[in-house]
Amino acid sequence: MPSIVALPTVRFEAGRLRIIDQTLLPGRYEIISLGTVDEVCEAIRSLRVRGAPAIGVAGAYGISVALLEARTKSLDDLRGCLADATRRIGATRPTAVNLAWALERMRVVWMSAHDATSLTTALAREADAILNEDLAMSDAMTTHGATLIKDGDALLTHCNTGGLATGGGGTALGAVFAAAAAGKAVRVFANETRPLLQGARLTAWECAQRGVPVTVLVEGAAASLLSSGKIASVFVGADRVAANGDVANKVGTLGVAVLARRARVPFYVVAPSSTIDASLPDGACIPIEHRAPDEVVRFAGVATSPDGVEAYNPAFDVTPADLIDAIVTERGVHRPPFAFGRG
Repeated sequence: MPSIVALPTVRFEAGRLRIIDQTLLPGRYEIISLGTVDEVCEAIRSLRVRGAPAIGVAGAYGISVALLEARTKSLDDLRGCLADATRRIGATRPTAVNLAWALERMRVVWMSAHDATSLTTALAREADAILNEDLAMSDAMTTHGATLIKDGDALLTHCNTGGLATGGGGTALGAVFAAAAAGKAVRVFANETRPLLQGARLTAWECAQRGVPVTVLVEGAAASLLSSGKIASVFVGADRVAANGDVANKVGTLGVAVLARRARVPFYVVAPSSTIDASLPDGACIPIEHRAPDEVVRFAGVATSPDGVEAYNPAFDVTPADLIDAIVTERGVHRPPFAFGRG
């Protein structure tokens, strides 16, 4: 199995988008190849590729896929194809702002192109730039985040925020790995993250690949763990950050934040500036994706609830800024009160 150190989470090669199929982990590591917009949309929607930064990169390359898939040489027709692809890819997951941010960057490029040849080159260059910027932001934010971690710390995480959630570098879990690489002894306690077990499947897998000790727990055990005094801090990522510092992240994050405040355990968010949506004044404005009931009432294809039972399945919740001790971006460690401007 390949080392997580050089994980090619999202790459574009030979005219196709190549991603790690995260639905197969930890049992099987497989890179799949996507050559149509339909395949890109399905991969994002089904969480084959997931994590706000990673789907931003995947969305950008999805526009290059759309261009190659288009059966026209007319610039106006190409723009029409790309507009349709942008709409379809952007509708796959509405909460993570990185996807809309990356697609808008690609839209500016294809709207300003003067001919089909320059359009192809410019789109490829912009998508590569988005990936490379993501990798650079990951390096910077994880370095900043590692300064909040002391030798011997045990940290609680929720969902997956390592290389799998980005172009390859990581956010919150990346900060843990950066601390470990700097020689600090760290241990991760990973909430399993129901209903799709991103913590148990993906965070634990990444920790195992890195040689970082990891313990998986059900979310219901987080309260007793935080109350035990064993946890030095909580590290989570974000899918959208409002201007006031309210944070949308994987559902269950709000509960962890409330518990951490009660236990007086610092609660840190690590995310790139591309996750900040300064157009939204607060978290009440963040659209929350709701997913299929089967994710809750079935597990691995087996019914876990009686037929006909309804399911409440938001993919995210919003943690208010007053429960957050710091938000770490590539620009540094931001302390409250938060006031994020555009850009």
